[in-house]
Amino acid sequence: MTIVQKYQRKHWIDKLTATGEPYEIIPGEVWGRSCRIFKNAPATLRDLYSENRSDKTFLVYEKERYSFEETYQKSAKIGVLLTEKYGIKKGDRVAISMRNYPEWVMIFTAITSIGGVAVAMNALWLSEEMAYGLNDSGAKVLFADQERLDRLEPVLSQVDINVVAIRPTKPVFDGCDELESLLRAESKDAKKGMPEVLLLGSDAATLFYTSGSTGYPKGVLSSHTNVMSALLSWELEVKINNAEFGITPQKPVNQAAVLLGIPLFHVTGSHSVFLMSYRSQRKIVSMYKWNVEKAATLIEEEKITAFTAPPAMTGDLVEYAQNTKTDLSCLITVGGGGAPRAPDQVGKIAVSFGRALPYTGWGMTESNAIGAGATGQDYVNHASSTGRKATIVDLKIVDDQGSDLPDGERGEILIGGPSLFGGYWNLPEADKESFLDGWFKTGDVGYIDEQGYVYIVDRIKDLVIRGGENIGCAEVEAALLEHENIIEASVYAVPDERLGEEVGATIFCNSDVSEPLIRDFLKERIAAFKVPRYIVFSVKPLLRIASGKIDKRLIRQDAWRHWGLTKDAN
Repeated sequence: MTIVQKYQRKHWIDKLTATGEPYEIIPGEVWGRSCRIFKNAPATLRDLYSENRSDKTFLVYEKERYSFEETYQKSAKIGVLLTEKYGIKKGDRVAISMRNYPEWVMIFTAITSIGGVAVAMNALWLSEEMAYGLNDSGAKVLFADQERLDRLEPVLSQVDINVVAIRPTKPVFDGCDELESLLRAESKDAKKGMPEVLLLGSDAATLFYTSGSTGYPKGVLSSHTNVMSALLSWELEVKINNAEFGITPQKPVNQAAVLLGIPLFHVTGSHSVFLMSYRSQRKIVSMYKWNVEKAATLIEEEKITAFTAPPAMTGDLVEYAQNTKTDLSCLITVGGGGAPRAPDQVGKIAVSFGRALPYTGWGMTESNAIGAGATGQDYVNHASSTGRKATIVDLKIVDDQGSDLPDGERGEILIGGPSLFGGYWNLPEADKESFLDGWFKTGDVGYIDEQGYVYIVDRIKDLVIRGGENIGCAEVEAALLEHENIIEASVYAVPDERLGEEVGATIFCNSDVSEPLIRDFLKERIAAFKVPRYIVFSVKPLLRIASGKIDKRLIRQDAWRHWGLTKDAN
């Protein structure tokens, strides 16, 4: 980017965010932190839903279709149910644990419309993990599908919660209600509409769980303003990019449509796919689970114009498009975030799909998925970068002492802005460790070049990011150490061409233990995606640094060498 290009970008930012413009930015405060905010953003998610009701198709799942209005009306009935039967009041937590059924959207809409806090539970969690999430959040009601009901039943005695079944395929356990039966009974009464409640942008709206670098997942509490700031930020960045590069937006022949192939319990699925579809009146076509052949068929049949997913899934689609004659030319944008995308894949997207522009985004649950991004030729030209920071976001690079670093120097990335969450649920000590003078310490190591492009080169937090799923190494290590024959364990990331990273482990045992036995042992304790794909057995205690801590970096280097990996483990 030349000096002239920098000026052009600033010119368009200033113009599009000026006084009187739809995306006017003014000084404000969120969670007691000074920041810049959108003056004209809908105040709450309730406003977002009610202001965008229409007869256009909103949700498509297999043979089911719901308009925006039909979705809202069913959500209103669920809202009445929550307030009148279960006594949900402002601030109460209500959990959702299921696949991407239309009910997920309707229940989330109801919860956040009546002042409740939607707890988006990871649908891959096993029984003990579910019990932890429900007890930690203090949820009063859980909406769950059959798979999750089956996992919950063994730990029912550990939780105190009302359970509502979604699409049960067999008789439910005692005390469990069924949503459709409750709604049929409710429909006998006069039409009530969404329950009235005084909502503010500062009120809590969502509680998403993220795998931290230590122990159990942490609840990330966000307000209505946090979420709405993220949604308008995406809208603004598209307009800035189009103006800066002279791009005329491609218009879909039919209604704009997005393929939902990623889970709604992640902010990418809930925010950039689901919630971003309201103001654009975009159709959402949901998949039961990811299958590239089914995805290609849906794209062709439903004339999908956008697909947002981690690189593993977009890579599957690129490969499928290249090897088949499926017509995917209706796609206008393909991309996403959650993990780095190989530069080679970036260039293949437009070639493979005809006219689709690739894009990427870097963010996190704590920032409501907003951080930095790039699209189109700008992304192709800077394929190893995660793009430039979003206008509404503040980013800086600091050294180990927290001092600001200049352009080009590597350090930890800190983020601020109106989309930044309020704090971790009931974890004040974690907040103290994670915030620095109002800035959030992301745990990512990177630098910002003189052109403003952000590069992420390493990670401070002890995490594996597998296909967009954050996996806390400490959690996997703790599960391994429950085995009576495992004395020490070190868990780390292993590079993987499709998923970005896989889980690896080096263990020291007091007797012979086979890999299959270890994996079977772990599958009873942690979700399958967390179970190590790579395991190395050490014949002696694990290496340690001077302080006595396990030398994870050197262990990881030795393991990569063991598997013949050439990528630098440093």
